[in-house]
Amino acid sequence: MLKELLIKNRSYRRFQAKPVLSKADLKELIDAARLSPSARNDQPLKFLILHSRKACDTLFPFLAWAGYLTQWKGPSELERPTSYIILLLDKQIAEKADTDAGIACQSILLSAVEKGFGGCILGAVQRDPVRRSFGIDERYEILYVIALGKPSERVQIEDLRDGDTRYYRTDDDVHHVPKRSGEELIPEIL
Repeated sequence: MLKELLIKNRSYRRFQAKPVLSKADLKELIDAARLSPSARNDQPLKFLILHSRKACDTLFPFLAWAGYLTQWKGPSELERPTSYIILLLDKQIAEKADTDAGIACQSILLSAVEKGFGGCILGAVQRDPVRRSFGIDERYEILYVIALGKPSERVQIEDLRDGDTRYYRTDDDVHHVPKRSGEELIPEIL
């Protein structure tokens, strides 16, 4: 079951307008992050949920969507996420939380996939405009934004060719994601 969720958990960048995650669903995603491991058990992460269309529309211009797809400016208005989670580090609790952030993001996305949804972790975020737009206190560092919704694109995992890890889209509108082989990742077992 976990492997199936991992295969389905792609970086989706285009979504359907409906169905949408409910507020209860979004709280369950945060609960999955809450239950995840945390370095020293500090639990320094906070989660700002954007669920209204107005809040989602306010955030959208401050995000970059797919660096390798240079001609694509991001999802059209009809393909945008229906919710976002802004992942925050409470600097009064910890100075950094790289491991916690990665674990929390993965837990959130796997939980979303389990519910029939999907998402994308966005690190290319204009943090100052986001902070101002949503009144985020300076005590919080904006780490990532997780875009969420019902995926409307096909994503296909494939073997890496010629060492090129760049994802790409073909004319049939399939998003291809090259992956290194297991043999390449495990050079030796001692």
